[in-house]
Amino acid sequence: MAAFSAWFWNERFWLPHNVTWADLADPAPGVEYPKAGHLLSALPLALGIFAVRILFERFIARPCAYVLRIQAEVTRRAQPNAVLEKVFTSISKYPDSRHLDGLSKQLDWEVRKVQRWFRHRRNQDKPSTLTKFCESMWRFTFYLYIFTYGIRFLWQSPWMWDTRHCWYNYPYQVLSPGLYYYYVTELAFYWSLMFSQFTDIKRKDFLIMFIHHLATVSLISFSYVNNMVRVGTLVMCVHDASDFLLEAAKLANYAKYQRLCDSLFVLFGAVFFGTRLVIYPFWILNTTLFESWEIVGPYPSWWLFNGLLLVLQALHIIWSYLIARIAFKAIVRGKVSKDDRSDIESSSEEETETPKDKGKMPSHNNAASPKGGENGTNGHFASGVWVQDHSTW
Repeated sequence: MAAFSAWFWNERFWLPHNVTWADLADPAPGVEYPKAGHLLSALPLALGIFAVRILFERFIARPCAYVLRIQAEVTRRAQPNAVLEKVFTSISKYPDSRHLDGLSKQLDWEVRKVQRWFRHRRNQDKPSTLTKFCESMWRFTFYLYIFTYGIRFLWQSPWMWDTRHCWYNYPYQVLSPGLYYYYVTELAFYWSLMFSQFTDIKRKDFLIMFIHHLATVSLISFSYVNNMVRVGTLVMCVHDASDFLLEAAKLANYAKYQRLCDSLFVLFGAVFFGTRLVIYPFWILNTTLFESWEIVGPYPSWWLFNGLLLVLQALHIIWSYLIARIAFKAIVRGKVSKDDRSDIESSSEEETETPKDKGKMPSHNNAASPKGGENGTNGHFASGVWVQDHSTW
């Protein structure tokens, strides 16, 4: 363990040239530098945030949902069947026509009945609108709070107005109580999201979101350990700027305030594009790549840090493209796709199958289309579409 610790905390990787851990270990009285041990305080805080979330959803979000007439849907449960359950859990939740035909013969059921069983079984594992509303209201509340705190804190910080202050006297930069609180709270929140994934209803994107939360925790921790916290606060604030707008649009969607939902989604898209495609590359990447090179100079963890930030920018471009594509399709066609991650599937397509279609599974990405072919949106812009904001920081 001693050998591994010495290798992992190699000063030549983490710190600029001619700087050692000993230089940072004993600062002047009243001065504090970031230390790896500080990050441990995020774990009990994460448990506290998780407990607050449970209380918030039960005593605040749920009553708000009832006021808005959002109720938990009564989902029809699939009848117990050992054969189908084994296929569902170990082979596929969406069996193809070959499997459907085989199961139909094995059970002496019609193919449509087998399809219906799988649809009901899938719906059992999907959260209700009430559950999604409560979750989004909690995230909206936290994102709005942490963004407001971040703006208020940074407004009084010199590096908000001149990013070169992120590197002056680096790494001998004092850790203020406000900066510590901002960092540890963000870190604890993402730890709490990782905890909650194992207690929440499992969704299709469980693994993707787990990796996302793990990457976010790693990036925050990495920047804290090598005292890049000043530029780290800028990165966190830029990403928090659009998160609460997305959650607000989701809340409006679940409450069926469609025009408000559309307006919020447009506002979210504008803020997302502005922060991720303009402010982030031309303000933050400019200081981490060029100003830091000029003032501090490169060293191994500098290269890794900037490499991760560049990967993040590539993801911004991909997500922006996906959002723009959704918006374009919604405007041109007047219809949008459902988020198959959590919406309850409809049975109308199966119930209206013609004999020649018997045995084919309808696409699980589609919900029933009402009259007029507008996919239940009445031509509105953003109904039912939620691009997950996998903002990795």
